[in-house]
Amino acid sequence: MLYNSEGAAAEPIDVAEALRSAVGRFVRAARARADTIPASRAETLRRLHREGPQTIAELAQFRGVSHQAVSRAVAELERLGLVERAANPADARGYVLTLSAAGRAAVETDRAARNAAIAAAIGSALTPDERGVLDQVPALLDALSAELAREG
Repeated sequence: MLYNSEGAAAEPIDVAEALRSAVGRFVRAARARADTIPASRAETLRRLHREGPQTIAELAQFRGVSHQAVSRAVAELERLGLVERAANPADARGYVLTLSAAGRAAVETDRAARNAAIAAAIGSALTPDERGVLDQVPALLDALSAELAREG
């Protein structure tokens, strides 16, 4: 628990900063230790895995990059057999990108490697009592996510 200089519980803004920083460090450490997909490919593959078929324009908007940048990345993913093009049901002139079986397997392998690395760290770095506290964190983060989504 965070405390201020008088020994009282920290203000929400201080907890927010500590949480944001800790989550950022945690995500970066987990990716550095366990990611099996290069970062340049991972974001697009994970998005297609989570959200389903997407156009290049949708992927570019999500990533905040140019259509051309996504087109180059997609060409590489296609060459590697990780994504496929399919007819766009909303626009007969266009297409959507989908994960191929190999792309889906790559994302699932990446996720499993990250989960295994995190589980190993939990087992070696935390006491049983700390693991009990950590067990509550996902539900708390889900509650914060729901609140942030309501406010936005």
